[in-house]
Order: sequence, then C-alpha cells, then structure tokens
Amino acid sequence: MQIRSGRKTTPPSLDTLDTNIIEILRTNGRATNQEIAERLSVTAATVSARLQKMEDARAMRVVAVTDFAAHGYNVIIALGVKVQGRSVQDVGQELAAIPEVLSVNIMSGEHDVELLVALRDFGEVQQMLFDRIASVDGVIHIRSGVAVDIVKYEFNVVPL
Repeated sequence: MQIRSGRKTTPPSLDTLDTNIIEILRTNGRATNQEIAERLSVTAATVSARLQKMEDARAMRVVAVTDFAAHGYNVIIALGVKVQGRSVQDVGQELAAIPEVLSVNIMSGEHDVELLVALRDFGEVQQMLFDRIASVDGVIHIRSGVAVDIVKYEFNVVPL
C-alpha cells in the first residue's frame, strides 16, 4: 500500500518483465526501448507499452538524477521541525518551495516535519536555519544534524 497525499492506493502488480525493464533502466537510464527489447528478447513495442503502463500506474518514472556534490553542494543537513499554530501540511508545502530543500516529510513522532537540505558550504547553515526555515510561519522549533559522511545514496527508492 502506498500513501500519497493522505490517499491509500493499491500497488500495481509488476511481473518479471516489468522488473527486468526497471533493472535495466536503473543500470543505464539512457537505454533505448530497442536495446531493452534485445536484452529481454521481446519487441520494442512491448517495452514501450510496459513502460507506459508502469508510468500510468505510478509504479515507476524515468528521471535524471543529479549528484549534489557535482553541483557544488557539499553540506547535507537533516532537520526536524516542530509546527504550532498552522497546518503541518501548509508549513511543509512552504518549506518544500525552498530550492535547497531536497526532501520534506510529514511525520508522526518527535518532529512534525523532517527535511533534508543541501548547502554549498557551512557558512550557509546559519542563514538557512534562522533566515529561511525559522522564518516560516508556524515553525516553533528546529533540531539539526549535519551529515559527516554519506554511506548510501540511491535514488532507487524501492528495492525490487
């Protein structure tokens, strides 16, 4: 079961061909339908139809993934945010509009919202915390942590 914007949805069923197509694209996101078809002994039309079916079902999407370090972002901070006096969803939406914010998650637990933020250097941390995050109406407390090393970073969210 997936939860998107508070709605429960039934996960699409993926067969072996679907998962093989996804694995090929994970390895080589530029693989053409013809290349995938040749590797899997099916037609390019079959690959195209399967990709369309999976995209329509929101089971997968093909995107370009950038490496934040390659773009000069050298500091990753995780933030736990407490919200009061305003809808958590509204605060989350406003925080999501900040370009350096990579991820916004509405939480149950100690924090109402958790963020993952990429910054170019440590000199930007104070401005981000005090001028950008804390100034959002409804934010009453921020707990921060700085990533000292990245052990795993995969855009492939769901293991198949």
